[in-house]
Amino acid sequence: MNILFRTDASTEIGTGHVMRCLTLADALAGEGASAHFLCRAHPGHLAALIARRGHGVTLLAAAAGEGGATDGRLAHSVWLGTSIAADLAEALEAARGFRPDWVVVDHYALDAEWETAMRRTGARILAIDDLADRAHDCDVLLDQNLGRSAQDYAPLVRADAVVLAGPAYALLRDQFAAARASSLLRRQDGAVRTVLVNLGGVDRDDATSAVLSALAAANGAASLRVRVVLGASALWGERVRSLAATLPFEAQVVQGIDDMAAEMAAADLAIGAAGSTSWERCALGLPTVMLVLADNQRDIAAALDAAGCAINLGDPFAAGFPAILARTVADLAGDADRVIAMSGRAAATVDGDGCARVVAAMTGRKGR
Repeated sequence: MNILFRTDASTEIGTGHVMRCLTLADALAGEGASAHFLCRAHPGHLAALIARRGHGVTLLAAAAGEGGATDGRLAHSVWLGTSIAADLAEALEAARGFRPDWVVVDHYALDAEWETAMRRTGARILAIDDLADRAHDCDVLLDQNLGRSAQDYAPLVRADAVVLAGPAYALLRDQFAAARASSLLRRQDGAVRTVLVNLGGVDRDDATSAVLSALAAANGAASLRVRVVLGASALWGERVRSLAATLPFEAQVVQGIDDMAAEMAAADLAIGAAGSTSWERCALGLPTVMLVLADNQRDIAAALDAAGCAINLGDPFAAGFPAILARTVADLAGDADRVIAMSGRAAATVDGDGCARVVAAMTGRKGR
């Protein structure tokens, strides 16, 4: 089975779309499938990582960057860096050589127009979305976000489309399912010893430094152990390392690691963005102080807060944020019962088997 992926990463888009597609590609490869990625050569693309994971990748030429000759029809059209028609022509050309059985499209700047045309290849279409803001011509629609339901997409997809909605279908690597039991076991006392700070693959505006500066003012800050994990494409690594050396607590900074599950399993509390890593933290029962770094994260943060899995502090650059974060972390460190409750609710939200369920929907094999 051949799977063609159309998705992008960049300093503007972030890395989450490519990373979750990579997770799906790895799982499908384990079933004997061959995956090939089409990614535009935006600054911060992840073509080298895709190749290292053993998948084919074609870089599509970047026009004038992400602000190129887009048609402006969709809310995120600027992310494409070209018009839908131009992108489609390149994708169809690539598909002729690859002959896909499935086309997986994970891109806010593409919709039913692109998907309908890709059906000329004879492939079935899997659309991955988070927004429910545009029509899709797909056989399977995946939206892994908490609170999402098939009804949200009823007016946006074909009547016969299969809609996989909610975090039961969260695309997580096998390492998270493997680490789940031991991670949950170590959380039974609700102690907060180690804080993990991880704010996405790019952290375009350096929210990490804002968080570290705020933590320095927390009651009991000197007793904190902070582990900062920067994405391989993070823009502010040197600034973060310089700041970490001045803080009144132990702060280790690492970048571009492979085993994020081990980092999360070893932490007692996370300060993280409300992106795809939300589901990784939930699978490991890791309580989270959640920040919103992009508009598409607002609903995720609100839903996880309402479910008791996380505390949503919103914009890390808002007035008063440093004091609020310092107080929140200090309060959690002194409230083991709340930490235990957050961990349990998070773990109940995501079981780590979502990728297997998506693969089953594509292959017709029974999922877990």
